[in-house]
Order: sequence, then structure tokens, then C-alpha cells
Amino acid sequence: MERIGIRELRQHASRYLSLVKAGETVEVTERGELIALLTPPRPGQSERERLIAEGRLVPAAGPTGRARSGRAVPIAAGEPSNTELLDAEREDRL
Repeated sequence: MERIGIRELRQHASRYLSLVKAGETVEVTERGELIALLTPPRPGQSERERLIAEGRLVPAAGPTGRARSGRAVPIAAGEPSNTELLDAEREDRL
């Protein structure tokens, strides 16, 4: 693993990107403080999967990516409909 400063990276970016492409990790520092890691992507792992593995993204609990059916949800007996709730809300404002 190489450790380089920002100036070195700027001046020789192609060289360090070639190292990353070959599987190496390059640490980038600013005044001696680590500010970035240049790492190759993991094979077969999407950006989403990587973020989940790092704990930076929490996937949705339910099914995703599906269009809604467009069917109305049945209202429980004795409960007001959405229309009735909206009408009542509007009456309160007048």
C-alpha cells in the first residue's frame, strides 16, 4: 500500500490509478493526515452492495422496485374514507 500526498497524486495520477487498477490500495494524505483511499472495485459488487457492506446504507425492509397495483385499499367498517377526512379538514379551515 502506497501513501502519497495530494500534490504527488495530482502530478502522477495516471501512475497511481494504474496501481489501483492492478489491485493496490493507495492512501492519499493532506499534510500527513489520511483523507482518502483509492481502492479497486470489488468484482461483482455494485456500489449499493458496497455501501451496505460498509454499513453506510441500510436497505429497505420491504419489497422495492415494484409498481403499485392501482387498486384501492379497502376501508375498515366504520372508518371514514379519505374523501370524508379531507372534507372534514377543509371545513375546519373555513
